[in-house]
Amino acid sequence: MSETATNQRMGALRRLLREKPYLRVIETVNGLEALIAERAAYESPEGICIAFDALWLSGLCHAAFKGQPDTGQIGMAAKLETVREIRHISHKPLLVDCDTGGTAAQFSEFAAALADCGASAAVIEDKTGVKRNSLYGTEKTQLMEDAAVFAEKIRLAKEILKDADFMVIARIESLIAGESVEEALQRAAIYCKAGADGIVIHSIRPDAADVFAFAGAFRQQHPDVPLVMIPTAYSGFTADVLHEKGADIIIYANHLMRSAHKAMLCTAQSILREGRAAEADSRYCTDVKTILSWIDGE
Repeated sequence: MSETATNQRMGALRRLLREKPYLRVIETVNGLEALIAERAAYESPEGICIAFDALWLSGLCHAAFKGQPDTGQIGMAAKLETVREIRHISHKPLLVDCDTGGTAAQFSEFAAALADCGASAAVIEDKTGVKRNSLYGTEKTQLMEDAAVFAEKIRLAKEILKDADFMVIARIESLIAGESVEEALQRAAIYCKAGADGIVIHSIRPDAADVFAFAGAFRQQHPDVPLVMIPTAYSGFTADVLHEKGADIIIYANHLMRSAHKAMLCTAQSILREGRAAEADSRYCTDVKTILSWIDGE
């Protein structure tokens, strides 16, 4: 990829944030998902074509497709290779889940490498210690990093990165760890001051009351900083409603992986139950010629 093409891809996320009311982002952790994200579209009754604006390289889904636990053990080299695989297929902006990012120096190195590969943003979460997936909530111990230490990761990465178009987005886990909305807002102020290009506020409350309370206050305090929501737990809210509540970016973080898991499990069980593949073919499987046409680019 040329340097010009790489810079254009990085800058695309900022450009879309300026041009559109909000962005829809879909999980993408391999080439096939990148093809789906590229081609998925819906024409509304008003004749408006709705598609995904950007891609999300999810740590959970990246690990799950490799049959590994989401403990942050997949190395930087493997994640960079996946970025290259996705970039070969899709031109959409790519946001990369970097977990905690490691030390400030490690995160700066990784962010620079992501930028070189054509990713548009790195997202780091403000937890520390043994990684526990956020969707466990307080069922698992969720240890919060000192806000000043986390802010230094942001500051150093922004200082080292060559291209201002690459975004460093801070993911606040306060609500996941049982802290208050006020504590989350305090962290947000520190991270924005350190140079964060966006804030993710995460929660597992189905009613999203804490997310919406945070968003209302955050938008007043930081009107120009993009706010990201990940509605895995509160999936009943439409994208328009989430935008009205303050979201600039909405990430559907794991739905392709979860739907693939369900379909593959049903297919495997059907073949065993029926003693043949015919039922699975008709109920759960895309036609082989369709797959061939997609991967052949026809």
